[in-house]
Amino acid sequence: MNLYDSLLKYSEAGYYPMHMPGHKRNSRLLAMCDPYSIDITEIDGFDNLHRPEGILKVGMEAWSDLYNSRKTYYLVGGSSAGILTGISACTSRGDKVLVARNCHKSVYHALYLRGLEPVYLYPPVMKEFGINGGISVEQVEEHLKCQGDIKLIILTSPTYEGIVSDIRAIAAAAHSYGIPLMVDEAHGAHLGFHKGFPETAVRLGADVVVHSIHKTLPAFTQTALLHINGHLVEEEKIERYLAIYQSSSPSYVLMSGIEKCLELLKNNGIELFESYEKMLCGFYQEAKGFKNISILTDNTVTREGFYRFDPSKLVLSVKGTNMTGKELYEVLLHTYKIQMEMVSKDYVLGMTSIADRQEGFDRLLAALKEIDRRLGKETTTDRVMEYAPPKAVMSCEEALNAPFKEVLLSNSEGFISGEYVYLYPPGIPLLVPGERIEKELLTQITSCQKQGLSLQGLADYSGNTIRVISI
Repeated sequence: MNLYDSLLKYSEAGYYPMHMPGHKRNSRLLAMCDPYSIDITEIDGFDNLHRPEGILKVGMEAWSDLYNSRKTYYLVGGSSAGILTGISACTSRGDKVLVARNCHKSVYHALYLRGLEPVYLYPPVMKEFGINGGISVEQVEEHLKCQGDIKLIILTSPTYEGIVSDIRAIAAAAHSYGIPLMVDEAHGAHLGFHKGFPETAVRLGADVVVHSIHKTLPAFTQTALLHINGHLVEEEKIERYLAIYQSSSPSYVLMSGIEKCLELLKNNGIELFESYEKMLCGFYQEAKGFKNISILTDNTVTREGFYRFDPSKLVLSVKGTNMTGKELYEVLLHTYKIQMEMVSKDYVLGMTSIADRQEGFDRLLAALKEIDRRLGKETTTDRVMEYAPPKAVMSCEEALNAPFKEVLLSNSEGFISGEYVYLYPPGIPLLVPGERIEKELLTQITSCQKQGLSLQGLADYSGNTIRVISI
């Protein structure tokens, strides 16, 4: 069976999507003609993405007005194209940048391509759930005081699990040094549209913001937006790198989906967000009755000293029970036909959007109530593993271009890594080329493997060997 037939079969199988894309395959909310009938190239009357003067320019200006940005650009290569563009436009080769360690792998690709020197900000860990917290303004200010030559600050907010950093304060700190702030807000395109959600970084002072509208809004996979603000970012450079990192033949089907999303937000956004927020509140209220499953809430986040939480992310933990996150994920998928977004050691993550239906929340809630009743408590002595800064022996660029050899992962302690190791999703690297493989990190990597979590980046798909520098 080919991919197309497999997709059709899956769409008819009754699985509910608690995952991206944000359109949730909701055909009642979103209708479209046969995509082949509107699949064109840059013909007369339909503008050019890389030199917009007509219909595309009007659409991008409308998005700019909606988010209150200085300028907004369409992305048809996902947020990755925007992240590569933003970092490249704001730096020169070899510059030093302040970057959150829990950034997406596309940030690391940009560091490699531009030969940048990263100074890492390590997010603290929320011990109750074992997830990364937000970056504080105090962390940023401390580095800015010590590092006099930082050219750009790069953060992810919200995180994959919905933790939001204090972007307003961090932007103010960055600007006091004349440094631009870039925020990967890929998972926050819906922010700022309703009081029940945090404000968007676009309106909080960030100079470059990237949105994956396909993640949390009703739009096709691969569609995104890049916003710029202030005077620290040059439009000419942004547009130069957009032409490099995006296809010269952008999909008009994808771009039409971006504009259908815009139309939906402008015409029905208020009522859709009201209904969505009401469904979310109902879910969280019912989840208070769980005896064994824990759900992350704004109260939990603020109690642990972090800024805000995006309630669109359903973080469901079974830590301290006789079930693992992987087992919960599998039961939801195979018994209840609910496909979650991501699984980790102790929790599963569900992604929601304005395209969700009450049916989806009801199905998930009923499933979780049944599972919760069957769960038992179990004492755990597992230690929360925080990001320990691996020692960078050489730059990422040097390591990727250096001679290498393959060794057993289990015997790699002390070697210098010649490749990435990502926990995917969300694509955050546990190990970056050029960093020394320490015992504690190796233990963390092998632990993830034993739990059946998806580790990527290794050339050896089996995960038995790793490339290390041979000089």
